[in-house]
Amino acid sequence: MSDTNARSGAPVTLYRNPKSGHCHRVELMLSLLGIPYKTIDLDMGNGAHKAPEYLRISPLGQVPAIEDNGVPLSDSSAILTYLVERYGDTAAWRGADPVEKAEVQRWLSIAAGEIAAGPCAARLVTLFGANLDHEAAKVRAHTLFAVMETHLTGRDWLAAAHPTLADIAGYSYIAHAPEGGVSLSSYPSIRAWLGRIEALPGFVGMARSADPRG
Repeated sequence: MSDTNARSGAPVTLYRNPKSGHCHRVELMLSLLGIPYKTIDLDMGNGAHKAPEYLRISPLGQVPAIEDNGVPLSDSSAILTYLVERYGDTAAWRGADPVEKAEVQRWLSIAAGEIAAGPCAARLVTLFGANLDHEAAKVRAHTLFAVMETHLTGRDWLAAAHPTLADIAGYSYIAHAPEGGVSLSSYPSIRAWLGRIEALPGFVGMARSADPRG
């Protein structure tokens, strides 16, 4: 484990949209690991994410991205992996044996798949006016949540007996699913899991947003 940033005080720069769950999961990981960081909110409405200087950091023009002592990196899952490999307890966060490692990877894939197509997509419609099928996204979210509710019944965390990258990658869009019109009222085990993440030392939340459609 290295703690170069913690010793030197040189902050990681996080380029973000403050309402993006992909960005929040990176900020949450930075905070949980106690890594000094600063945020730069990109004016994406005016194309700041497509500016040549930003494309050198994030070639696809996406958020989040980070710069860490000269290392540029984009994609939230890649950044999470980098942070725990460089600054964290890798076995704890990524899995200590083949089964745990596979479970963590499975939930990272779910974050990029079912979570992105479900609660994330539903929220994109309500908060950002995305041209997506809102009803289909809500159905996908509830289908996923039914599976997660069963999975979390009788266990505290998604992939191991302690928090892992699986929980960090899944938290943001699920915690904010109601902003996309997806209620969590029928999922007590999911709500308890969210509460456990929020109780972790160093937890930092994402600002709540109201559904602009009321």
